[in-house]
Amino acid sequence: MNAATLAFTVLSFVAALAARAQVPTSGYAPVRGLDMYYEIHGSGSGEPLVLLHGSFMTITNNWSEWIGPLSERRRVIAVEMQGHGRTADIERDFSYESLADDIAALLGHLDIERADVLGYSMGGGVAMQVAIRHPERVRKVVSISAVFRHDGWVQEALDAFPHLTADALKGSPIEAEYKRLSPTPDEFPGFIQRVIAMDLKPYDFGADKLAASEAPILFIHGDADGVRLDHITEMFRLKGGEVFGDLRPRSGSRLAVLPNTTHVTLMERGDAIIPMVNDFLGAEPQPE
Repeated sequence: MNAATLAFTVLSFVAALAARAQVPTSGYAPVRGLDMYYEIHGSGSGEPLVLLHGSFMTITNNWSEWIGPLSERRRVIAVEMQGHGRTADIERDFSYESLADDIAALLGHLDIERADVLGYSMGGGVAMQVAIRHPERVRKVVSISAVFRHDGWVQEALDAFPHLTADALKGSPIEAEYKRLSPTPDEFPGFIQRVIAMDLKPYDFGADKLAASEAPILFIHGDADGVRLDHITEMFRLKGGEVFGDLRPRSGSRLAVLPNTTHVTLMERGDAIIPMVNDFLGAEPQPE
């Protein structure tokens, strides 16, 4: 290797490291009574991708290992929803519908006409609701370990939800992150109570509404993630799944079930999931 080639290789490597270490643009958006915290990472030419965290979580403890690889091809907009992280709570009950409306309003504030949306757990439910309620804002959705109806969770999970209290989470990374970032660090017990209330009462996004939503959805689950297997297949069928793909056109939606993977450990499987996400988001529509 001559000196010029070596220099080019070193500079390319340094540039790649710099891109990964790029400081994001961050700010607070006035959204429907909230001052919603957001970060924008990357500057690629792909469709912008919005990341929606799970219940009680933040950008940092949900997406820290995912943002770098995902932002290599596109802008990534990571948000902290109502009451989470740096976004203060307001006097409004938590609901999937209101959180979805917040995300649509955020896109309008940022002058983003349309985006892809990836959500985990609660964020996956919100992502589906954005697609249902604001189809003009969403191109594709990735839903990780989420349900569209309350009884999509296994009974064991439904039985556990009432026990998710501040006392149960005392000393946990979730409590530490809340106290580190929240503008109201002493309100952790009320925050947990208000968020989990959303999942203690029956809800249903509507099978007909999910089926009619225009955005293709990549459903990603673990085989032990607390979501009923028949609910997973129901969602996929509603979006055009369960066909013999060698004999007829396939739906633009996809399904992946990772073996030996739980609700929590799905977030540790980025090495397997991120390539699936990139392939799905980059895929051309299936021929009619």
